[in-house]
Amino acid sequence: MVAFEPKIVAFCCYYCAYSAADLAGSLRLQYPANIRVIEMPCSGKTDIRVLLQAFEEGADGVCVLGCMEGDCHFLKGNFRAKHRVEQAKKILDDTGIGGERLEMYNLSAAMGPRFAEIAREFTDRIRQLGPSPLKPPAAVTPEKTSPGQGANL
Repeated sequence: MVAFEPKIVAFCCYYCAYSAADLAGSLRLQYPANIRVIEMPCSGKTDIRVLLQAFEEGADGVCVLGCMEGDCHFLKGNFRAKHRVEQAKKILDDTGIGGERLEMYNLSAAMGPRFAEIAREFTDRIRQLGPSPLKPPAAVTPEKTSPGQGANL
């Protein structure tokens, strides 16, 4: 049996979180390769619809990474993002997907090691939760039989 490896989408603010992810790479810090980083002009531009669409398109977990609270380049973008993540978590809970599959983190551009740590911790969390309920169960393949033998029913 193949171990479950979650698909995770990370929406990262260009000014801080994306720079932290870049720093983590420059420092050659190890973090799971199953995280897809999407650069955003500001975490506040991450709409609820986009967060939910990531799950519809196969993500097992989604995180939004923005500037430190109070240090947003667009003044209140990270507060807007936090509010939208909270609303989306409620929708995910109400629909049975689970709000724990979505999280918001705040980073500065100098926090490359923290980005790698968040990536590992969030991946472990999603791995423990298992595949998204939106994904169809794994297809069951019938046993192969040799010529002249019937399937064992």
